[in-house]
Amino acid sequence: MRNEAPETMTGHCLCGAVRLSVAHPVREASACHCAMCRRWSGAAIWGFEAPAEAVTVQGPVETYRSSSFAERAWCRRCGTHLWIRDDGEGFDLTPGLFDDAADFVLTREVYADRAFDCVSLAGGHARVKRADYERDHPFVEDKP
Repeated sequence: MRNEAPETMTGHCLCGAVRLSVAHPVREASACHCAMCRRWSGAAIWGFEAPAEAVTVQGPVETYRSSSFAERAWCRRCGTHLWIRDDGEGFDLTPGLFDDAADFVLTREVYADRAFDCVSLAGGHARVKRADYERDHPFVEDKP
């Protein structure tokens, strides 16, 4: 039996310099296999959505404008990936920052047809192909 989900989930980067909290987290994660996420993470990036007003961040954060509509953030001290955020939107936070995220359910895998052969995610979650995702969302071609 799993513990009851906390109303506020707290987490931190590898060195502890960046601390985050999320009020009333949705306990669902997604994975992305687009070229940009693969380059940033090494294979796939994991994320869970949180509205901006639910997130508190303290510490030395650096950001990189990875596209015309989004930024990626990491701890300035240890380099831990923190989030991807589209302009004017909430956060896509990396669940590994939070111990209480261990029971998150994988609900969606985007760019599933571009996943590396060594990354095969089990389960009955939605698997969205590149063409289907790009039809409905802004995207960025792989940068040189």
